[in-house]
Formats: sequence, C-alpha cells, structure tokens
Amino acid sequence: MKLKPLKIGSVVLGGTRPVFILGPCVIESEKFVWRMARRIAAICRAEAVPLIFKASYDKANRTSVRSYRGVGARAGCEILAAIGRELGVPVTTDVHSPAEAEVAGEFIDLLQIPAFLCRQTDLLEGAARTGRAVNVKKGQFLAPLDVRNIAQKLSAFGCWNFMFTERGTTFGYNNLVADMRSLYWIREAGYRVIFDATHSVQRPGGAGDSTSGDGELAPVLARAALAAGCDGIFMEVHDRPERALSDGANQLPLKQLPKHLRMLKAIHAAVS
Repeated sequence: MKLKPLKIGSVVLGGTRPVFILGPCVIESEKFVWRMARRIAAICRAEAVPLIFKASYDKANRTSVRSYRGVGARAGCEILAAIGRELGVPVTTDVHSPAEAEVAGEFIDLLQIPAFLCRQTDLLEGAARTGRAVNVKKGQFLAPLDVRNIAQKLSAFGCWNFMFTERGTTFGYNNLVADMRSLYWIREAGYRVIFDATHSVQRPGGAGDSTSGDGELAPVLARAALAAGCDGIFMEVHDRPERALSDGANQLPLKQLPKHLRMLKAIHAAVS
C-alpha cells in the first residue's frame, strides 16, 4: 500500500531512510540530557541516519511510588526545545493529559501518547488540538487493527499527521511478546508504524517494585522489525544503563549505538 510520508520537523517518516527515535528514558538532569543529546546526534550524523531525539519529562506510570519520575512538563519541554534548536533535530516526549499536551505543543515537534493511555479520547483530542504530529504507542492490550479506532478519533479531531508505535503485547505475567505481523497489518491498514525495540523487551514489574527486561534482545528485535517492514525504530539509549534512574535494564548502551545503526541501515537497504 502506498502511504503518505509524514514530515516531523526536518525529518520525513516514510522517505528513503528509516527514522530513528533515540534518547534516554527520562530527563535525569539538564546536564545529563544535554550530554546524551549531543552524543547521540553526533553518532547519527556520522552514520547519516535521521534522528528524532526522545526523553520523558515525567514517567507517570512507574511501578513504585518511590521511583524517580522526572523534572516536570514545562521545565522538561523547555529543555528539549533548546536541544532541538541547538542540534537541529526534532524532539519528542510523552504527554499524559490534555493540559500537558497544551504545554508540550508550545515546544515539542512530536507528541507521544503512552501505551496505557492510547484510547483516552480527551488526551487524543488535546494532542490533536496542538497541531503537532502525534505518535501513539499501541497499548499492550490491543490487537493491531484496533488502532483504526484511534486513527478515527485523531482524524475527527483534525489531526492527520500521526503514526503508531508497536511496543509489544501482554504475553503473561511480567512479560511481553513482539509480534512482527503487527507491523505489516498496521501498514496495510494505511498507517505509518514505528517499532519500539527497548520497551518490547521489558518485563513489567519483573523486579517486584520496578520493571526489569532483556535489553540485550532489543537490537535483535529491531533487526527483525526493519526486515519485516516498518518506518523507523524507537530505542532508548543511555551512556550508563546500570545507573539509569528508569528502565536501565532495557536501554541500549550508548557505546553500542554506532554498530547497531550500521547493521539496521544495511538490513533496510537489503529489503527496500
């Protein structure tokens, strides 16, 4: 099926190259997120891949009430906007309420709807109202073609610049499974689709009071997703995952990013 390319800042989703949404799980500090952004942007320039930089200002669904959440919506969005301006890359972050969407809409190129909130009509309407592009994480509880109902909501609210992200489906207690058929079905339904390699290897609540995961499998699933056919790859990246304040078990070590980007580019070239 011929799908319309989507423009997000300086990046085109559905062009000749896959798009990479990369960055740490959460803004641990302003200094930290600037360091990560500069290093990831430099790697992506060297490897000639389109980058959308990602970091969350709030992790609103942490397993434990004691877990670190973030710096807050306005402060986080202002930091991300400054990063985008200096590095010349689009930025994205997740929003959790219509009020947050309104704040993020002032600063952020691509608004991300979290998987657990993907059917929240008021949140979808709030994101659409900003005029920004919208990336909806498909809920772990949804079948692939259920995204049609979400797409109809966004279209009804005047948003046509949207895509979906596959991030695994609930498989059993504390585990997810990534079904590569989902990528095909979502694209056949007429929508652009990203594959989230790092959240697909999560084990939600697997460490009792936090999420664990099989981070070493994230590049494996990313390779499979590009071979199956998708428009880009989402991966959370950290320079020291063992010390990350959120989702350390799933984040890709920064030092490994160049080799994985080269492999993913080669796979995309082979199947295009």
